[in-house]
Amino acid sequence: MTTGSEELQPWQWPEEHWRQLVNRVRAGPPLRPEKWKDGARCAVAISFDSDHETSELREGGNSIGRLSAGERSSRVGIPRILGILAKYDVKATFYVPAVVALLHEDEQRRVVAEGHEIGIHGWIHERNSLLPPEVERDLMMRSADTLEKIAGVRPVGLRTPSWDFSPSTLRIEQEMGLMYDSSLMGNEDCYELLLEGNPSGIVEVPVEWVRDDAVYFAMHRQQSLRPYTPPADVFDVFRREFEAAYEEGGLFQLTMHPHMTGYRSRIWILEEIIRLARSKGDVWFAQHREIARWAYGHVTSLPK
Repeated sequence: MTTGSEELQPWQWPEEHWRQLVNRVRAGPPLRPEKWKDGARCAVAISFDSDHETSELREGGNSIGRLSAGERSSRVGIPRILGILAKYDVKATFYVPAVVALLHEDEQRRVVAEGHEIGIHGWIHERNSLLPPEVERDLMMRSADTLEKIAGVRPVGLRTPSWDFSPSTLRIEQEMGLMYDSSLMGNEDCYELLLEGNPSGIVEVPVEWVRDDAVYFAMHRQQSLRPYTPPADVFDVFRREFEAAYEEGGLFQLTMHPHMTGYRSRIWILEEIIRLARSKGDVWFAQHREIARWAYGHVTSLPK
């Protein structure tokens, strides 16, 4: 890094500095198989970020009201979601902060017992980019250990809280031997993450705010933040994203939150997306770890 670049305005940065920032973590070639498992045309990866009480705790908050909303997420949202997934025999991935796992141990055991994947989602839903590298590393290691102890399975994937990816995150993932990440948005297909221009060995299962319920349904009374999109319109966005992914033969990845979608008036979105995809007849529903493994192992040729 050029000495003193941090004190300059962005338009004053030397090329070496801004190129270094851009190239720290980059997307490798897309990993779109010619066919998905069992000859499926399209892959569907549904995920849930089980933030529960940590939505309040991570801010240093102690609001009984907002903590109770997190508790409702576990008591009502998760059972509703698991019921729909069981009804259609769909296996999904749940990203769980370690504090949530400690608060709701039976929930995590049920998720695994019903055939779903549990992934790392931070310790208390902290923002990685605000942490010293050694603290981020410690929290990620402790989180993986906690999930393994409670759920009985060692996580192989990470979704950073709020998709907040620090300059140290990828190296820590490598050290932990993770298979994949699901925090970045460098493509609509899977791709291998590049660390300073070199293949990292870690597959990205990319997310996107357009395919995330939180941006449409977030609510925080003190911040004047209100849901602004009717559920029917949110479904329409998700439907169009799926239809395009199906036509392209690619990946449809969806992120939902039990405390956003687990309401009576919204849970139908999940069921209708599953019904729509099922109606195609040649769609593979899979956990994120399965998507990452298949994408990395079944690409016959990579673009130059």
